[in-house]
Amino acid sequence: MKKSFVILINLGYWLLYLLLLAVVFAAVTVQIREKLSWFSLFPIIFLYLAPNIVAFYISYFLLFPKFLFRKKIAALIVFGIAACVISAFSVSFISVFFYGFDQPVFRDLREFAGFFFFLTLIAAVHAGIALVIRGFIQWFDEIKLKEEFAAKNYEMESALIKSQINPHFLFNTINNIDFLIAKDAPKASEYLNKLSDILRYMVYDTKNEKIALSKELDYIRKYLELQKIRTVNPDYINFEVGGEAESLTVAPMIFFPFIENAFKHTENNKQTNKIRIEISVEAGKIVFECENSYQKTADNHAYGGVGNELIERRLMILYPAKHSLETTNEDGIYKVKLTLNEN
Repeated sequence: MKKSFVILINLGYWLLYLLLLAVVFAAVTVQIREKLSWFSLFPIIFLYLAPNIVAFYISYFLLFPKFLFRKKIAALIVFGIAACVISAFSVSFISVFFYGFDQPVFRDLREFAGFFFFLTLIAAVHAGIALVIRGFIQWFDEIKLKEEFAAKNYEMESALIKSQINPHFLFNTINNIDFLIAKDAPKASEYLNKLSDILRYMVYDTKNEKIALSKELDYIRKYLELQKIRTVNPDYINFEVGGEAESLTVAPMIFFPFIENAFKHTENNKQTNKIRIEISVEAGKIVFECENSYQKTADNHAYGGVGNELIERRLMILYPAKHSLETTNEDGIYKVKLTLNEN
């Protein structure tokens, strides 16, 4: 919490306390107007203010950090009572100075005990309120600190995820173009331009939290075209888009790990429709479906070099309570269905 705001809280508290004293003593002067004046009440106001300020800030600056914050409750009670007793004793001593020892309250033991207990109780109230105020400020500061840590953690996790996705995607694409160079150099040049676009996307667009869904789909198409150059049967990939994508946005590279996984594990690219990718927009929802045949190996759980846990973690960060992820693995077909709610 900003220092200026903390000061305002403290000033506000004492102004309210002074206002309360003013109301109480105004009522007293009305009832016994002939005996008391505002000038004669000044020592009383001072006695009910100064020692209690001491008790308040002993509790605020000493008792809270030393005992309550460290959960030393017994020590807090002992030292808190001591601070209140000292405050009451100082008020009693100053009262003698202002009014003299001839006052009945100082000569009668029972009256003095009641007066002393009342002063101790007032000091205890101020000390308790000081603990509450300091506790609130401490709680607020911890909340802000946690938010800052969460933001930093989000940035670090997002950067980690992207750093693990991008190299694999890039290496696959370079390998594809390298494969094409030996067969058709002009075609390879054409695909190098596509790769340039994708690299530009990876360098610039992935820095944004969201990009247009239409732009993401355009990069997916380019990626699929680069993948198709490694087979004589481009129909082994079936990619369909349904609905209007112009008005929606999506986190960059949110679909790529699943698509890369499909290419990594598809066992036969000579057959038709071995990989099926469908993205549809339905009433503000983006539904991504991807299925592929797979080779039964030990690393079938991996998504393009990034484990399921990391992918799900990214979804939890970017789409908290706004996504659902379903995966099935039956009869040699791996299916993924990801639903994103962009409303």
